[in-house]
Amino acid sequence: MRNTLLRFIQDDSGQDLIEYALLSAFIGVCAVVAWTNIPPKLATAYAAWDTNVQNLSSCTPDPGGGGC
Repeated sequence: MRNTLLRFIQDDSGQDLIEYALLSAFIGVCAVVAWTNIPPKLATAYAAWDTNVQNLSSCTPDPGGGGC
């Protein structure tokens, strides 16, 4: 029994597969986190940009060259 346990502890075959599986899971979790956090930030940026553009279009400049 002890030999079997020692052989099991020292055997590293299949280690690469487990490492790749853990790495893939980590990349997947990072992708999900990014996918859920990026759209709200983009929506906020586009809303601010739209507000600025709308404010520019509501401004009627003075024909004499004055600003808004």
